[in-house]
Amino acid sequence: MPEGDIAALGKLDPVAAGDLLGANGAQKIKINFKKRFPVYQLAIATKDRKDDVRLSGALQKLVEEDAGLNVVHDQSTHEILLQGQGEPHLRSVLDRLKGRFNVEVSTAPPSTPYKESLRKNAEVRGRHKKQTGGHGQFGDCVIQVKPLPRGEGFQFVDKITGGAIPRQWIPAVEAGVKDAMGKGAIGFPVVDVSVTLIDGSFHSVDSSEHSFQQAGRLGMVEAMQQCGSILLEPIEKLSIYTPSSGTPKINSAVSSHNGQILGFEPREGWPGWDRVDVYLPHSERQNFIIELRSLTQGLATFEAEFDHMVEVSGRRADDVAKAQSLG
Repeated sequence: MPEGDIAALGKLDPVAAGDLLGANGAQKIKINFKKRFPVYQLAIATKDRKDDVRLSGALQKLVEEDAGLNVVHDQSTHEILLQGQGEPHLRSVLDRLKGRFNVEVSTAPPSTPYKESLRKNAEVRGRHKKQTGGHGQFGDCVIQVKPLPRGEGFQFVDKITGGAIPRQWIPAVEAGVKDAMGKGAIGFPVVDVSVTLIDGSFHSVDSSEHSFQQAGRLGMVEAMQQCGSILLEPIEKLSIYTPSSGTPKINSAVSSHNGQILGFEPREGWPGWDRVDVYLPHSERQNFIIELRSLTQGLATFEAEFDHMVEVSGRRADDVAKAQSLG
């Protein structure tokens, strides 16, 4: 076959994308495709739950074949995210899912992984008491709750003295607190909080691990109600790659999407191109790539990574809370 000819071969199931085919005895070579950063994503779910296993296998096969495609199971939003190079790209992937693997999925814009934190300190008592005829249930704890600086996560401090709560049940209090923090007053996970266990009491017969876990959960729920909630939004750092002629247009586009320009410089090894570094809210990224390409004749792209969380206030916070309550 002359060089440059294109051939089509069928039923090559053992052959994967990147394999180099040759004559018998030829050295096997694997071509490594460089993955492209996904700039557009959709949340997908099977229309029939019986197709979940087939969906997993089909997606794995498609990702192996397509260097611009990626699949992520987002633990914070509990969504399967199909990520690619734009809406037309993902539509073609969905067509292949249906036509080649006979798997139909529903799609939706990806959720933004908002978080919550607390506005002020509180000291509360969490008490779980239940009598059911035989052994009852009794757990009692006093916790101090306070917000931490952004990015500090969760701290649990044990300051129990004098055996007010037996040592074996203190981890249960912490587990109950963490369980309550899975959903704050607005409806999102709570972060950047310190909880100090300072006192409590127990019953020699009715107390148990379950009882103290429920006491910790009840105490934390009460504390979150007293402290008030702050809505936190994830901010990503984007490195935008664009022809230099498009840089001024990108500056205005970033501002219109609630972003912040950090700076720009020539793109290394690409004459006539720039790299623009920006901060952009995660919630704005989905539509940003569409505008970015329309401003640069489809040439610009970006890479992104999570950077930090910021407080959202005013009307935007009200809109997010309202949407969460309706969802």
